[in-house]
Amino acid sequence: MEQRTLGRTGRPVSVVGLGTWQLGADWGAVEDKDAVAVLEAAVEAGVTFFDTADVYGDGRSESTIGAFLRDNPELDILVGTKMGRRVEQAPENYTLDNFRQWIDRSRTNLGVDALDLVQLHCPPTAVYSSDEVYDALDTLVEEGAIRNYGVSVERTDEALAAIARGTTASVQIILNAFRLKPLDEVLPTAQAAGVGIIARVPLASGLLSGKYTADTAFAEDDHRNYNRAGAAFDVGETFSGVDYGTGVEAARQFADLVPDGITTAQAALAWIIAQEGVSTVIPGARNPEQARANAAAAKHGDLGARMDAAVTDIYDRHFRAAVHPRW
Repeated sequence: MEQRTLGRTGRPVSVVGLGTWQLGADWGAVEDKDAVAVLEAAVEAGVTFFDTADVYGDGRSESTIGAFLRDNPELDILVGTKMGRRVEQAPENYTLDNFRQWIDRSRTNLGVDALDLVQLHCPPTAVYSSDEVYDALDTLVEEGAIRNYGVSVERTDEALAAIARGTTASVQIILNAFRLKPLDEVLPTAQAAGVGIIARVPLASGLLSGKYTADTAFAEDDHRNYNRAGAAFDVGETFSGVDYGTGVEAARQFADLVPDGITTAQAALAWIIAQEGVSTVIPGARNPEQARANAAAAKHGDLGARMDAAVTDIYDRHFRAAVHPRW
């Protein structure tokens, strides 16, 4: 699989990584043996980047990854975790003392002395511009608790604020065929600054898998059921913030564009990989088959100008003005 440098980490990562939210919670139940099988399948398919967070399953995702890597010490996997969502979302909680506690917990869960990459996990907007926050993160790098730090964001202005700091290694942002706003400014600015881009929610919570209909039912403990209106956390995390019915129709139109020999999900991932400035894309997988299929998207390359134009047309007709204005 193609490897790209993840921004200021200087580390190569596979263009298709693995998001592991679903191995913790909020996507329905996943047994431990099934979680390990997903990790094994991803690695066998060439994946070298795992994305997790301390809040996924209250540490379960991190612990699962840590145990897997201890059992497979020969693997060279870059693990990016995230911190900050286990407390009230107030800027004053983003302090050096709290960072130390959160990072120590993640180091224990992952079984490492230093974390490869720590990302602020969609904190309040003011945090991205706080000198004290970046000073605290720099201190943790100097102390050897973390090697690099980045941010996960909901909004493009948050991404731009973090990129401007000069020490941010990577930005994780929602980017998919139904969420094009980052293409306008975030990706070019990050690329010019040497900041890596991690594309998250790449399948719009499964809409772009091409498998859902208006009648699809999700489990009670699945965020695609209980968070459609943003009742539990930012609505952008669920179906990229688009109305479900609108998303299903747009996904049908996207599926009609997919060439033979590639699945709808693979086409959606390949389209993201082809965007200039993207370092890696992190689809989740609930089983080994999904992990292998996602990784195989890397071999399909650029799907061409026709697909680009069609994606923009679908976005402009369904989402630009009604859901999340591009401009």
